[in-house]
Amino acid sequence: MSGCVLSLDLHDKDGAARRDVRVDHVVLAGWTGRDRAAVQRHIDELAHIGVKPPATTPIFYRVAAARVTTGDTIEAIGDGSGGEVEFILLQHAGRLWVGTGSDHTDREAEKFGITLSKQLCDKPIAATFWPYDDVAGHWDRLVLRAHVTEGGKRVLYQEGTCAQMIAGHNLIARYADGKSLAEGTMMFGGALPTIGPVRATDRFDFELEDPVRGRNIGHGYKVTKLPVRG
Repeated sequence: MSGCVLSLDLHDKDGAARRDVRVDHVVLAGWTGRDRAAVQRHIDELAHIGVKPPATTPIFYRVAAARVTTGDTIEAIGDGSGGEVEFILLQHAGRLWVGTGSDHTDREAEKFGITLSKQLCDKPIAATFWPYDDVAGHWDRLVLRAHVTEGGKRVLYQEGTCAQMIAGHNLIARYADGKSLAEGTMMFGGALPTIGPVRATDRFDFELEDPVRGRNIGHGYKVTKLPVRG
């Protein structure tokens, strides 16, 4: 059977437990902003750099589960790939969990096909997950944030609350026709707008903050560029 096994820290009322979690299906939700006018502006922005508009909004891309990693380094072809922070929903052991990750994408390949561009890159995630029930009541107050390193300086790249995107349970309902995610499914929830243009990133640090409970989940990674030889 295809898929991958990740060593994750699952937090609940009894504390944190490191578990081997099998992931069989990875779904990348796209164009998930609640402000449809802002979504259209982003579609138009990407069209200017040659990226075709999506067939539907939101849309649900699929990638190989083996692309997901908790490592702090990934390899990417050339210098045209970049990260974007997203919340993650994980169905495991009969429960829904929440975490965060980066839908690292090949920006050059996006011009030929978004599905292709996403499959080309690993998807770094933080190893910590919270029960969805712990944050469902204040979902819109959760904060997503990402920094890039440019010219040796740490620069804010994305920041906003989950109120800007379609809520997790609504995304699941749209993807699964009103049902729950299948066991072993991991769904990325879509990206916030960037501060400045969408661009390639060599170092990417991201986090999910829960201001109500005073905690956060964070991770960072660097990109090793592989040469293009024709």
